[in-house]
Amino acid sequence: MSQTNQICAVVLAAGKGTRMKSELPKVATLLKGKPLIQHVLDNLKASGIDKIYVVVGFKKEEVMKICSSYQNIHFVEQKEQLGTGHALLCCEESLKDFQGNLLVACGDVPLLTSSSFRNLSSYHTANHHSVTVLSAQIDTPKGYGRIIRNKEGLLEEIVEEKDANDDQRTVTEINTGTYVFNSPEVFQNLKKVNTENAQGEYYLPDLVKIANSKKEKTGALKLANHLESSGVNSPEDLQRLETYILEGKIAV
Repeated sequence: MSQTNQICAVVLAAGKGTRMKSELPKVATLLKGKPLIQHVLDNLKASGIDKIYVVVGFKKEEVMKICSSYQNIHFVEQKEQLGTGHALLCCEESLKDFQGNLLVACGDVPLLTSSSFRNLSSYHTANHHSVTVLSAQIDTPKGYGRIIRNKEGLLEEIVEEKDANDDQRTVTEINTGTYVFNSPEVFQNLKKVNTENAQGEYYLPDLVKIANSKKEKTGALKLANHLESSGVNSPEDLQRLETYILEGKIAV
């Protein structure tokens, strides 16, 4: 396999998930009898990705135990929860010799299919992008980062809701929190990310603006089935995802 076709994944799984009203790490929450993160790992493996790094933090031992039956899983600890950008930066040492597509997925977004992961990586490679984000068109985008495109339809930036102006909040194309970056170049750009935002965190979406400022190519691939992008932040979300599965609106 040539280096340009190399791919590995990073799964973000360090969060506490306070709104779940549970003592479990969020990614350990069961969906159809299986922890959320196992859904993500199974779909990544099915997409052909062999090597996966899991970023752990809150109750890391529990998360590591859940992942222990998988081959080629490596763990990276995020000691402080300083945002998604910081979580990926924690992987720099582990990935310093890796060249290729680096797919970043969320451990609490369990319904993304293996074909969606494959399509995102293929789209990234075919278009020679520096950053590719997986987006979704939804009716009620409240709470999500918005995909901001220019007049030509090209990706300009991703704006978190708390940082968005009234115009940007009307946008219904949202960030699923799933990306493909070029490694090792992404780590240089990550060092330019700052915390000048409403959350005071290092945001992965800022890599879009940084790449564009360097005249690197960026893009967003829209999901065919927007329901795949559904994350779990509350017991109500969990119930909704179970309903999607029961009603056959999504394949698991």
